[in-house]
Order: sequence, then C-alpha cells, then structure tokens
Amino acid sequence: MNKTAIKIAAAPISWGVCEVPGWGFQMDPERVLQEMSALGFSATEFGPDFFLPSDPSAKAALLKTHGMVAVGGFVPVVLHQADHDPLPGIVSDLAGYTAAGAGVLVLAASTGIEGYNGKRPELSDAEWEIVFRNLDRIRDYAATLSIKAVLHPHVGTMVENEDDIMRVLNGSTIPFCLDTGHMWIGGTDPVEFSAKYSHRIAHTHFKDVDLSWAKKVQAGEISYYDACVQGLYRPLGQGDMDVKAIVGNLLSAGYDGWFVLEEDNVLSAQPNAGAGPMASAKVSVDYLRAVVEEFQAQ
Repeated sequence: MNKTAIKIAAAPISWGVCEVPGWGFQMDPERVLQEMSALGFSATEFGPDFFLPSDPSAKAALLKTHGMVAVGGFVPVVLHQADHDPLPGIVSDLAGYTAAGAGVLVLAASTGIEGYNGKRPELSDAEWEIVFRNLDRIRDYAATLSIKAVLHPHVGTMVENEDDIMRVLNGSTIPFCLDTGHMWIGGTDPVEFSAKYSHRIAHTHFKDVDLSWAKKVQAGEISYYDACVQGLYRPLGQGDMDVKAIVGNLLSAGYDGWFVLEEDNVLSAQPNAGAGPMASAKVSVDYLRAVVEEFQAQ
C-alpha cells in the first residue's frame, strides 16, 4: 500500500485541561504546548474557552511560537429546544475559527445541564426533528467558511447511545466524530461503526479504554468523572480497544481526517517535567505511528 501522511493532533484534555468546572488541576498553556511540540505534534484542538487566548490572532500567534496550528475544537451546544436558535452562537464561534485557521467544528448535543452527569431529558419525535434541522443548518453554514462540522456522540449529551446515533445517521447528513471511548460507553462498538459507517466519519478522537471501568459507567455504578479519575482511559495500545482494526477500517476507506489523540485525564497537581500526561501522550503517539506504518506496509 502507498504510504500517505496521516494527520495526528493533540488535545488539551490529555493534559487534564477540560471545560467542566472542578475538573482537577489545570495546567497552563505554555507548558502544555511545549510538551505537545516536544512529542512531535504540529497541531492541537483548542481546548476549553479559558485555555488559549480569546483573541483569534493572539491564539494563532501563541500556537505558532510552539510550531503548532489549530485543528478546531469541541463545542457543546443545545440543539433540541424550539425556542433556542443555536446558529448565532455558532456564527460567533466560527469567526474565531477562521481567524485562527482552524477547520473542524466538533459539536456535542448539550442537554442544557452543566457537566455530563445529570439526567438528560427524553426527546419527542418533534424535538429530534429540531435537532436534525439544527445540525444540518450548522453543517451548511460552516461549509461556507470551509469548516467541517462534525457531531461528537458523548456521554451525558443528547446523542449518547446507539439509538441516538442511528437517529442522527438517518435524520441528518452531518458527519461524525468517531470518539472511541464515548461511543463504546454509549453502547456503540467503534470497530463496527468504523467498518460500517466509515463514509460518515470525518474526524476521530482516539483513546484506549479500560472496559472494566467503562462497563461501570454504562451501568450507572460510577460517574464519568470518577471513572476518569480511576483510569477509564489508557494510552493507545494499553487498553481493551482494537486500535489496529479501527485504523485499518478508516484508512482502507480513504479516511483523510484528523486522528486526535485524547486521554481524558484528571490531574490532582502539577506533574513533574516529562511525567504524567506527557509520558502517556508519548506512548499513544508512538503506538499510533507504529500501527499506521504496519498497515501501510501491507
């Protein structure tokens, strides 16, 4: 098989930087970007609003000083309420994307409840139709700016489980962000999804999973946050996810989107230099590169 360059990016959540209030110790951007760059990453997702400068030109300049560019970012947005139009907020967000050179808007269908542990509302068929219309409107608007909007099925959101995902597959044309951890917890096998619906996958959040903890989240025995603290996610190759099968399914289908390496970490304190998140991220990126090289050598 011909060797083609794949696009690998980092994510601040791997360094414990998260939008959820109270999500552990938050590292500063200078150190995070320095460590990303030292590992050979040349691109990252934005992370939460407080992480990088709010001014798009300042954001791009900071990334450039570390040899990095912006991929885009994760944006939770309420999509199901008839009296709430999400598009004006997206228009504002994407103005910043354009200025920073980012090309992927990663949407999550927010419940409207802070965090990811609350009980989500059950949607009527009419409310699902509102979700579909809003997803397609956002996708179409983003495309006018040469930005690809994707939907991220996510624990604690309106699109979480297999039934939710199938509804969106059939009701909307928006492509998906394949998040290997969140999909599994929601009851969707990411290996099967990447094989059957590769044509609908335009972005990937790659994480390995300790299925013993994932099953506890599925069963409601432990919160998502507490499972992350206990080690729900592992560096690629050290968990129970069939990383090789997913890479093979995507690349065989001609996938040309980003592989964003994510390991949702919760930190209790500033890690020692080269330890903690950096060490885990190195394992993941080295493993992914080896898997891709093995696949391309076939």
